[in-house]
Amino acid sequence: MCGLIGFTRQSAGGVPDAAVIANSMTSLITHRGPDSEGIWLEQDQPLVLGHRRLAILDLSPAGDQPMHSNCGRYVIAFNGEIYNHLELRSQVEEEHSGTPWRGHSDTETLLACFAAWGIERTLQATAGMFAIALWDKKEQVLTLARDRMGEKPLYWGWCDDVLLFGSELKALKAHPAFSSEIDRNALALLLRHCYIPAPYSIYKGIEKLMPGYFVRVPLRGDLMRSKNAQPEAYWQLNHAVEKGLANPFTGSPEAAVDLVESRLSDSIGEQMLSDVPLGAFLSGGVDSSTTVALMQAQSKQPVRTFTIGFDQGGYNEAAHAEAVAKHLGTHHTELYVRPEDAQAVIPKLPSMYCEPFSDSSQIPTFLVSQMAKQHVTVALSGDGGDELFGGYNRYLAAKKVWGPVQRLPLFARQATAGLLRGVSPATWDKLFDWARPVLPRGMQLSIPGEKARKLADVLALSDGHAFYRQLTSHWTDPAKVVIGASEPKTQLTTSSAWPETDCLEHAMMAMDAKTYMADDILTKVDRAAMATSLETRVPMLDHRVVELAWRMPLDLKIRDGQGKWLLRQVLYKHVPKELIERPKMGFGIPLDSWLRGPLREWAEALLDASRLRSEGFFHPEAIRTMWLEHLSGKQNWQYHLWSVLMFQAWLEVN
Repeated sequence: MCGLIGFTRQSAGGVPDAAVIANSMTSLITHRGPDSEGIWLEQDQPLVLGHRRLAILDLSPAGDQPMHSNCGRYVIAFNGEIYNHLELRSQVEEEHSGTPWRGHSDTETLLACFAAWGIERTLQATAGMFAIALWDKKEQVLTLARDRMGEKPLYWGWCDDVLLFGSELKALKAHPAFSSEIDRNALALLLRHCYIPAPYSIYKGIEKLMPGYFVRVPLRGDLMRSKNAQPEAYWQLNHAVEKGLANPFTGSPEAAVDLVESRLSDSIGEQMLSDVPLGAFLSGGVDSSTTVALMQAQSKQPVRTFTIGFDQGGYNEAAHAEAVAKHLGTHHTELYVRPEDAQAVIPKLPSMYCEPFSDSSQIPTFLVSQMAKQHVTVALSGDGGDELFGGYNRYLAAKKVWGPVQRLPLFARQATAGLLRGVSPATWDKLFDWARPVLPRGMQLSIPGEKARKLADVLALSDGHAFYRQLTSHWTDPAKVVIGASEPKTQLTTSSAWPETDCLEHAMMAMDAKTYMADDILTKVDRAAMATSLETRVPMLDHRVVELAWRMPLDLKIRDGQGKWLLRQVLYKHVPKELIERPKMGFGIPLDSWLRGPLREWAEALLDASRLRSEGFFHPEAIRTMWLEHLSGKQNWQYHLWSVLMFQAWLEVN
C-alpha cells in the first residue's frame, strides 16, 4: 500500500522547481508510505512522478518506486497489491525466457507484463487492488488505471494546462496550478449520499477515475488532444452481473457452498502473502468471521485479530468477536473505546478524508485501524459480503415492502405514509425496544424510527429504481439546501448504468457494489487505515469471487427472510451457528445522542445561522429546523446533520 502523485510540465526546463513541487506533494501523503520516497523526472520528459512506499512485498530497495522497466521504456508509480503476481511472473518467463529480475516485488512483475503484453491484457490478467500511473517514454503516453472494484483511490484532472493526479486531493492541492473552486453540485451529492460518488470530487475540474477504468493521455503534440482523453473500461461490474445471471450455477446448494468456500479460500490464501506482519479485523459478524475462519484454516500460527467495543448497548459487538476468536483460536486483541476517545477523532477527520465524507462509522474504523497498526502492517477485512451475497435489510425490504406497496392504490399509500410520519422516530424506537422480546427475528430492527421514516418516504414512488434511490438517500432534495447547486446525473439516476437483472434485489445489490461500496465503504476503510499507515485487503472483492457470486441464484443468497445464506453455510463449517445468529448490527457510534450531548457545542458553532449565511454554501433555514428538531428529540436527523457538519469542518481547514 502506497501513495502516488504526478503532474505535467510545460517545458523541458525547470527541473529544480519541479523537484521541489513533487517533494511538497509527496510529503502530504507520507502516511500512505512512510518507508521510502521517490521522485522521477528527466530533463527531456514532460511528466513528473512521485511515490511514497509502504513496503509489504520485497522490503529491499529493489521494490522502491518510481520503478523503471528493464527495457527502459516504462516508468511506473503503483499503489496496491497484485495478488497473482507470482503466476503472472511465471507466464512472462515462459513467453520471454531469460527475463531478468532485480527483486520479487509485484511492481516489477507489473512492469514486465506491461512491457511484454501491453496495457489492456495486463490489466485484465491482474487480480488485485491498485491505482497505477505508467509512463511510456517512447510513445509519450501516460496511462492511469484503477482496480476493478475501486479499492484504491485515484484523482486526476486538468488545472489550466497542467495535468495533476494522485492518491489524495491534499497532494494535488500542493501544486501551484491547483484550482480550489468547490463544486456545489458535488456538495449536493454529499448531502444525498454521505459521500461524493465517482467520477465527481469536491473540486471542479478534478475527477475520481472510475473503478475498472483506465485512461491514456498522450503528452506529445496538440494539448487539446491530451485534454480530450477519455477513460475506457477494461472490466465492468455490469458485464459480470449479466454474464453470471445468464450462466447460473445449477448444482445443489451443498455444491454451491463448497464452490464459494473454495474460491474464497483461494482469494484469502493469495492475500495472506506478505513480508510483514498480517492480521484481520473481526467484528463477530458473518463476513469478518468467515474471512478469519478461512485464514485460520490456512495458517499454522494463530491469526492476529482485532476488534473495538463500546460500553453503550446497541453499538458493541466486541463480546461476539471475542467468542468467535476463542473458538477459532486466534490471537485476539480488543479495545473498549470511551466516548471521549471516539470524539477525539473528529477534529482529525477533515484532513484524514481530503474531501468531505460523512459516514460516521469512519470513526470506529480509524480506531480499530490505529489499534491494529500497533501489531501488524496488513489487515484483511470482510467487506463485500453484504453486496455480493444479499446481506442488507433493504434487499429484504424489496420483497416484503416494495412488492405489496406496488399493489396498493395511491390514496392508501399516502394515508399509510401519514400514519408513519405521525409517530416520531424516537417513539418508534421506544416501541420496538419495548416489544423486542416478543418480536420475530425478522422484525428486530436497528434504528426502527429511521426506517419507519424511510418507509413513509417510499410509499408513493413509481418504480423499483426510485425505491432504491430513496432508500439510499438522506437529504431527498439537496439542491434546495445548497445555494447555486443543480444535482448532477449519477449512476443511480442514469438508467443505462443499471445492469439487466432478473429481480429488483439483484439490481439493488449490483448498484450497491458500484456506488455505496466503492464510494463509501472502500473510501472509508482506505483513508482511515492509511491514516495509520496500515494496509487493508478485501478478499471478497477479488474479481473471481465477484464473478462467481453473480452466478449464484437469489434463493442461495436470501432464504427464509435472511440474507447471506451461502456465506453463513461456509461459516458454519468452522464456527457454531449459535455464535453468529443475532440481529444485524452496523459498525457505528451513538451519533444521535452525542450530537445532543458532548458534541452539541461543536455542532452548534458549525451550524450557526449567521455563519452559514456568510460562508454562502447553504440556505440555513432547513438546516436550523433539523438541528432544533434533533436537539428536542422530536426527530433523529443524525445522518442529515452529519453531512453538513463534515462539510463545515472540512471547509474550516481547507
